[in-house]
Amino acid sequence: MATPSPGVPLRALLVLLLGLPLLSLLLLHHRPAPLPPPLRSHAQTQPAAAASHRAEEVKVKVSSPSPSSLSSSSSSSKSPPPVARKEDEEEAEEEPTTLRHVVFGVASSRRTLPLRLPLLRLWLRDPARAFLFLDALPAPNAAAAAADLPPGLRLRVSADASRFPYSHPRGLPSAVRVARIAMELVSELKEEPPPPRWLVLADDDTAFVLPNLLHTLRRYDWREPWYLGARSESAAQNAWHGFAMAYGGGGIAVSWPLARRLARSLDSCVVRYPHLYGSDARIRACLAELGVELTHEQGFHQIDLHGDISGLLRAHPLSPLVSLHHLDNVYPLYPGMDRTRAMQHFYRAANADPARILQQTVCYDRSRSLTVSVAWGYSVQVFKGNVLLPDLLAVQKTFVPWKRGRNVTDVYMFDTKHYPRDECKRAALFFLKNISSRDGKTETTYNRQPSRKCSPDLIPMKNIHVIKVTSAQRHLVPGKALRRQCCDIVPSSSDNKMDVNIRKCEDDELIAMHS
Repeated sequence: MATPSPGVPLRALLVLLLGLPLLSLLLLHHRPAPLPPPLRSHAQTQPAAAASHRAEEVKVKVSSPSPSSLSSSSSSSKSPPPVARKEDEEEAEEEPTTLRHVVFGVASSRRTLPLRLPLLRLWLRDPARAFLFLDALPAPNAAAAAADLPPGLRLRVSADASRFPYSHPRGLPSAVRVARIAMELVSELKEEPPPPRWLVLADDDTAFVLPNLLHTLRRYDWREPWYLGARSESAAQNAWHGFAMAYGGGGIAVSWPLARRLARSLDSCVVRYPHLYGSDARIRACLAELGVELTHEQGFHQIDLHGDISGLLRAHPLSPLVSLHHLDNVYPLYPGMDRTRAMQHFYRAANADPARILQQTVCYDRSRSLTVSVAWGYSVQVFKGNVLLPDLLAVQKTFVPWKRGRNVTDVYMFDTKHYPRDECKRAALFFLKNISSRDGKTETTYNRQPSRKCSPDLIPMKNIHVIKVTSAQRHLVPGKALRRQCCDIVPSSSDNKMDVNIRKCEDDELIAMHS
């Protein structure tokens, strides 16, 4: 018989060995919670909290666009999260372009300032920002006039540009000073809110129709490199100075990101082009070096013409009128008025219905065999017989070329039509007299321009003295195609008056006497 061992029984030892891993797992899953840290007094915690708040406030100031956006609350206030700030910026970028986003750089001089302020007061208004750049401080006698500036207009004296070369034999070195306005404006507006979207360069004798300018700019993404404007009306001027540039008097629109790139390279660029004539040629050359070409917009007008430009105004393209220039070099727009009164009269119509100003509408009276052409807000022509629409869309050559001389070519950048010297062979002509608006409708009346050399027996439609035109307010929508509207000659209460109603054309309607 075996004698039992005095140690631990074998079965118990095996059970103990098998249970050790299970015991270890139970101890790991039931670990006691750590002890809390020792309590600290209020005096100990305050410096750390204050330091944390100061760091947070500094961060807000750095990322905030302006001090006014900082929170004025206690230390519990927090800056908006980066995602929210980014969303706000994206929403601001997507809002439609308004006058707040447009900056005008207007080239002027000490001599011309008093002469141009009346025109500037007619078209410039808040909240547009405009800077008038002079070659020197205003003369003492002009200081009083300059004190009454249009809203949003600020005077600046251009930086000295005499160090830059200029070698064109017929031009003025001031062209370099004017070209550098773009650079000076970008530098000045680095921190001024709201961030600009467009830089518009012009002369002090440029007249803008601001709602139509905004409509034109809204058709383009301002974040892209856009260079907008128009060539000269004169083929000769374009041949001499270039077909690929926007002429500065008609206005040059440059998207702001492109203007910033232009500003960074402008001084080094203009040194390479001392032989160019004007500031607009330098702007074009420097933008070409940045890889950007002109996008032509028909609403900008340089008006490189002399004399009577009524033929041009009566055949304006469908593009809304954006600008007119050189108005001191042409006859007053309306007969019997000086230039100042004529422009005031023009802007009464332009402000009443900017999208419709100068828009040409043609209708026919089959019973009396008459053709009526309305240049809204300006004039009405009444022709005997059936005048085909393409003949009416051609510009009547009422003007003379910008340059005069034997070798000047009378060729233009649009279709033209001979304008009879004999008044008796012209259409009956009526010019805007009155304008009134109510309930979305506008009524304009046009009085007959008396003939000076035509005998009464030869005057066409001599019984008609007044034409009344009724139209609805016209609204332009970016992205929508432009289409000429139609009109009807409606029964009138008087034999001396003609009533015309402008309306939208039907889908398949033709503008023709026999359709």
